Amino acid sequence: MRPATSVLVCAMLWALGGPALADQQYSVSGTDRYRIGSSSDLQTQISYSGTETLTIKKARNSTRYVAFARITKTDQGGAQAMHASFEATLLPNGEQRDDYNRDPSYLTVLNQPFSVQLDAATLGDLSRLHGRLPFGFPAPMTGGALHGFLTGGPIGTVGGRRAISVRFNADGPMHGPLPDRPTMSLRGTMHMTGVAYYELDNALLLALDATLTISGNVNDVKKATAVSIVYKRSIRAQALSTLKEARFTR
Repeated sequence: MRPATSVLVCAMLWALGGPALADQQYSVSGTDRYRIGSSSDLQTQISYSGTETLTIKKARNSTRYVAFARITKTDQGGAQAMHASFEATLLPNGEQRDDYNRDPSYLTVLNQPFSVQLDAATLGDLSRLHGRLPFGFPAPMTGGALHGFLTGGPIGTVGGRRAISVRFNADGPMHGPLPDRPTMSLRGTMHMTGVAYYELDNALLLALDATLTISGNVNDVKKATAVSIVYKRSIRAQALSTLKEARFTR
């Protein structure tokens, strides 16, 4: 669910020292919920759980990020093992190039609404952010546009590591084929909300919760049928197993 044009996403990633850093381990979870019409018989839920490894390597003129996830996908047919991977390079001009994307379900830390790492200037701007900051980005999974606001949070401690949070809230129209349902075209709205946590020492993304809700109507020959879809993704550095209990203090 990584946007392309927000103040955080457009920021250059942190210029890391040394040829390579220790791999960062994350836990990953999520759900996809589909509901068509009002009948409980027309509901589907898919759940994901697993772990992933983020490898960061510093080259002479670029920084390379590689994420690989091992996931268990569970639906009405049972559980099955799957992999997801994503590779990106920070170029000398500060742009991020997505080199390899085998993550159709948006499960890796590199395929989310926020950059996996920020530069020092952006992290400083975030710590001084008061009120709401407008931003916009392409909607994940649908390709539509979302517009909303970022809200900075207080500096505190998350799992023993100093961090700062940023919340996001955005809306946009939906008109086109449904994700994973290309034969069905929906007209409606999208709403995305969530929160990200960045470590102050190295600006690495420690945790992210994001929810995308799509609601509207699918038109067929006879009538319009209401549809509701909710995508939830949660990614946490494994040391932060008790993130929900974290307390932020100003």
